[in-house]
Amino acid sequence: MAKSRAARGSGGRAAAGSERDRLVDAALRLIAQEGWQRLSMAAIAAEAGLPILQLYRQLPAKPAILCAFARRMDELVLAPPLEAEAGERPREIVFDLLMRRFDALQPYRAALEVLGRELPSDPAAALAAAAALLRSIAWTLEAAGISTQGIAGIVATKLTAGVYAMTLRGWLRDETPDLGPTMAALDRRLRGIERWYGSGRRRRGGDAVEGA
Repeated sequence: MAKSRAARGSGGRAAAGSERDRLVDAALRLIAQEGWQRLSMAAIAAEAGLPILQLYRQLPAKPAILCAFARRMDELVLAPPLEAEAGERPREIVFDLLMRRFDALQPYRAALEVLGRELPSDPAAALAAAAALLRSIAWTLEAAGISTQGIAGIVATKLTAGVYAMTLRGWLRDETPDLGPTMAALDRRLRGIERWYGSGRRRRGGDAVEGA
C-alpha cells in the first residue's frame, strides 16, 4: 500500500473571516440540516448574518457555492509542501493528495451525504460540481508532476476523477479512526490506472525528479 496518513496535511476549515467563507459555511450547515433542494439564497444570507447583496456579489447562484467549496478544498490540499522521497512513484503522490482531500472534507460529511443524494436531480448544479471536480483533479495531478495536457492527460484526469468519486462513496461510510478501508480502496484503484501517469518526471520545490 502507499504511504501512511502521517505524510498528509491536517485538513480542516479554511481561515475564518472572509465573507465568502462565512457564506459557504452557512450554506453547508443548511444543506446538512434541510437539504440541497430546499436551500434558498435568502436562508444562506440569514444564516451567515450578512445582507443578501453580499451573497449576490460573492455567490450569485447555488452552483457557485459548490465551486467555491471545491476551491477551498483545493487550497487546503495544495498548500502543504510535498516532501520528496527516494523512489516515490507519481501514483503515491496522487494517493497522498487525495487523502489530504478526504481529511479536509471530514467536517462536511453530513452535507456531502445530502449532496450525493440530491444533486442528481439538479442537472445544472450537478454539471457545475462535475466541472469543479475535474479542475480539482487536474490540479492534483499537476501537483504530483503528472501532465494533464493532450489525450493522455485528459484520460488521466477523467480516470482519476472517477477513482476519487468511487472512493468518496466508500469514505462516507468509513467510520474507522484511520480510514483504513478508504486508503486501501483508493490505493487499489489508483494502481489500476497508474499506467496513464506517464514516466513520472515531476517537480518538487523547483527541482525536477525522475520517478521510478
